[in-house]
Amino acid sequence: MDSFWVFTLFTASGFSDFLQASAQEKKFMMLPYPPVNLCRFCDIELTDCTDSGVCVVNCSINSFCEKKEEVCVSIWRKQDTNVTIETLCHHRDIRLYGHLLDDYNNTECKMKEKKVPGSLFYMCSCSSEDECNRRLIFNDDFGPEWDRQVILEVVLVTLVPLLIVATVVILAFYWYRVQRRRKLNKEWTKDQKVRKPGRRRRPPNERSEGSAMHLDDDQSDISSTCANNINHNTELLPLELDTVVGKGRFAEVYKAKLRQSTSEQFETVAAKIFHFDEYISWKNEKEIFSDVNLKHENVLQFLTAEERETEMGKQYWLITAYHPQGNLQDYLTGHVVNWEDMCLLGGSLARGIAHLHSEYTPCGRPKIPIAHRDLKSSNILVKNDLTCCLCDFGLSLRLESSLSVDDLANSGQVSVKSSNIWIDNQ
Repeated sequence: MDSFWVFTLFTASGFSDFLQASAQEKKFMMLPYPPVNLCRFCDIELTDCTDSGVCVVNCSINSFCEKKEEVCVSIWRKQDTNVTIETLCHHRDIRLYGHLLDDYNNTECKMKEKKVPGSLFYMCSCSSEDECNRRLIFNDDFGPEWDRQVILEVVLVTLVPLLIVATVVILAFYWYRVQRRRKLNKEWTKDQKVRKPGRRRRPPNERSEGSAMHLDDDQSDISSTCANNINHNTELLPLELDTVVGKGRFAEVYKAKLRQSTSEQFETVAAKIFHFDEYISWKNEKEIFSDVNLKHENVLQFLTAEERETEMGKQYWLITAYHPQGNLQDYLTGHVVNWEDMCLLGGSLARGIAHLHSEYTPCGRPKIPIAHRDLKSSNILVKNDLTCCLCDFGLSLRLESSLSVDDLANSGQVSVKSSNIWIDNQ
C-alpha cells in the first residue's frame, strides 16, 4: 500500500473516518492510491435525448473509478427507433467498442460520432471534473446551456441601459421640439391677433408703447409707387435715437423717434448712421434712394438724407421706415414658417427684385434698372404683413446706358478713396 495513503488511513482521525464509512467508501479508502474521477455509472438505459444540442443523462448512480488511469465515458446509441445511453469508467488506453478515447483530457463530455455498424453511435470521454459525463454536448457551437444563459444576461445587462438612455434622450429632444413649436405658435398666434384678415396688414391706427407709430410704407397702395416721399427740407428732422438694431460694414442702424412738432406723439423710424470716413457708401446709397422711380411696396421706404455735426465729428444719416420684425435672417431663425407665409415672403421678395431690375415703373414710366449686388437674408426686411422689402443699397449700381465695359468691370468692389479726393469734389 502506498505509504502516504497508509499513513492517512491509520492516523487517529483517518481510522475514525474509516469506521464510520459505508462499505463502498471503505472499498475506495483501501485502494493503493486516492480515487481520481467521480463518474456517472449506469448500465444501458433508454433515453429521450436527441443527437443535437445538450442533453443531461437520467442516470442517478455515481462511482469513483477504481484505477487512476480510468476516465468517465458516455455513449449515445440509436438503433432503429431505440435510443440508449451508457455511462461508465474506462481505461483511457484501452479501446472501447473498437475506438480509442482520444478526448479524455476534456473537462466536458463533447460527443463525437463514431463508425459502428448498424447504428448511429456517439461517444465522449472526460476527466478532472466530478460527473463530467453527466452532460452530453452534441454540438459544441452551442456551448453549455448555462453559458448561453450567461451570454444572454450579459447582452441584456449591456443593451438595456443603453436602450433606456437612448429612449430618454429621444423623448427629451421630442419634448423640447414640441415645447419650442408650441411657444413659437403662441407667439405667431399672438402676432396674428394684431393683423387684419386677408393680407394680414397692420392696422393703420395701431400704436406701440409710448404712443409711438411705426412708419410703415405697406399702408399705401400700389398707385403710391408713382409718388416721391423724399424730404427736401434743409432743416434736420427732430430725431431721438433709441437703440441699435443693426450693424453693417459701413454703418449702424438705430431705432429712432421722430417727434411731432405740435404734440407728444412720435413716429418710430430707422436711422442709418455712416461715420465720416464712409461718405462714399452713404453718397452711393443716397443716390440710389433719390431715384423717384425706386419707390415700391417691396423696397424700403426712404424719408431723407442728412449731414449732421456731432461730438464725434461729422456723420451722414439716412432716415427710412422702421420694421420691428427685423431682417429675414433673424425672422427665420426665431419663427416656424408655414406654406402660406413662405409664399408671401418669397413672392414679395421676387416682386421687389423684379422692380429693381425692371426698365419701367408699375405706372409704366421708364426707369433705370438697378443691380443690388449685395442681396442676402440680412439685407431683406420683414414687414408686419409678412411681406419683404429690400434694403442696404450701399453697393448697388444703376445700370445706365452710358456705362462702359470698364465701368462695369471696376464696379465689383467697394470704392476706396482718400478723404481729400471726395472733400475736393463736394
